[in-house]
Amino acid sequence: MSLRVLGVITARGGSKGLPGKNLRLLGGRPLIAYSVEAARESGAFDRVILSTDASDIASVARSLGAEVPFMRPADLARDETPHQPVLEHAVRWLDEHEQYRPDAVMILQPTSPFRQPRHIREAIALLDRSGADSVVSVSEVPSHFNPMRALRVDDRGMASLFVGGQSVRFRLNRRQELPPAWTMNGAIYLFRTRVLLSHEPSLYGDSTAAYVMSLADGISIDSIEDWAEAERTLARAERATGI
Repeated sequence: MSLRVLGVITARGGSKGLPGKNLRLLGGRPLIAYSVEAARESGAFDRVILSTDASDIASVARSLGAEVPFMRPADLARDETPHQPVLEHAVRWLDEHEQYRPDAVMILQPTSPFRQPRHIREAIALLDRSGADSVVSVSEVPSHFNPMRALRVDDRGMASLFVGGQSVRFRLNRRQELPPAWTMNGAIYLFRTRVLLSHEPSLYGDSTAAYVMSLADGISIDSIEDWAEAERTLARAERATGI
């Protein structure tokens, strides 16, 4: 591939939804191991680094083969800290301290353990051939959650269609009538470095290509219920392969 891509695994120490989740064992391995190993096995990255504020997470990531060139500042490791300033810090640090600036950057959240090496390679290939500013991974929204079936409820408690505001009697009831809807699953955020470092910094730019993944591959873990679903998914995969 012609693009030089940096993989950034983002794993802060604190987590309210599922404390200690990044090092919690899933299938006998720390959660973060799935992302580090998928990144390495993809063969698609120029470098794979970790951005964390926690020394124990850094130690595990190093043992798995990820670089930890810096420790993330505490003011970028709060519950409410969005991804954009975290990535700006990582990219600017590498540029200022190592004179390293990649063509594109991919965020690899440990909370997406079923992201496979091929997903990484295919997403990067999509960015390369599409000319888009960014690529995000998406999964199809189940029909019963389709926005064309969603309702809004006003201050009087009266319901109407969320899309269009019409009476509920116009709701599309047959699954076959629903247009496909997609949601970003968090497994892959890929963007050109110039978009992040522009005068209007962004993780998306003006054009974003969608990389389609299955619901199972796109599972994101943010709660104990999500963790249970991940364990069931892993068990099904192991039974299917005879492991």
